[in-house]
Amino acid sequence: MAGSSLLTLLDDIATLMDDISIMGKVAAKKTVGVLGDDLSLNAQQVSGVKANRELPVVWGVAKGSFLNKLILVPLALAISAWIPWAITPLLMLGGAYLSYEGVEKVLHSLHGKEKNSDAAREQRLRNLSQQEAAAFEKKKVKGAVRTDFILSAEIVAITLGIVSEAPLLSQVMILAGIAILVTVGVYGIVACIVKIDDLGLWLQQKTSSLAKGIGSVLLTLAPKMMKVLTVVGTIAMFLVGGGIIAHGVPFIHHFIEHLAAGHSGFISSLISNGANLVIGFIVGSIVLCGVNLAGKLRA
Repeated sequence: MAGSSLLTLLDDIATLMDDISIMGKVAAKKTVGVLGDDLSLNAQQVSGVKANRELPVVWGVAKGSFLNKLILVPLALAISAWIPWAITPLLMLGGAYLSYEGVEKVLHSLHGKEKNSDAAREQRLRNLSQQEAAAFEKKKVKGAVRTDFILSAEIVAITLGIVSEAPLLSQVMILAGIAILVTVGVYGIVACIVKIDDLGLWLQQKTSSLAKGIGSVLLTLAPKMMKVLTVVGTIAMFLVGGGIIAHGVPFIHHFIEHLAAGHSGFISSLISNGANLVIGFIVGSIVLCGVNLAGKLRA
């Protein structure tokens, strides 16, 4: 009797793990688009710090990301169980915030090209005192963790939508697994990206001509890659923010689907992403105007 009970238990566990594996794969596929945005956003968020402080900053943001998910996973489960209608409005608020940050970054870039040139930025970094450098890093980490919170919320929401009909234990295990996998994967890649220039310098010091050649290519590539990631990260803010808002308003979502229908996969994706980009920019601009107006009224 005891033996048959044990076998039954093992069979149940095997079935549960199989279900978790299948749903986990589906969730990973569904969230891969957001992961690309997460990667580009966080890579550009931690740029601009001193070279010897890049990895500590990435580690600081990664710890903040783990904390975000530690808050979001039980919060998402609780909201899904008791007030499921609140998930979409909360995500839309997060999307509006991302769009607002995107507009701020665009305006900052347009108004401060000379101030934000490579030479000027390097000079400012050299002139920072130890205390100022620590404050600068702290500000960078806080900004990246705030952005990560919105993206993590969307990843958790997407995953929760896939596993909502599963038993509670399966939901918890899949959400926790995706959260850990996403954080380790994204910040592992971000750490590699920000240290490409150091790898290039190390290879240049080797005796092999091949190593020196690869090192020179990496040193040339690194600053250009960071500039590209800065642009891609800002665009991703509008795409993610606008996409969340568009999905939260059925009329807009169906209108975009209608526009994209009947076209090839690439054109359809271009129309859909272009619409999300425009929506994100418009909403971000409205939020920025509201924030500025509120600031003036308070003053």
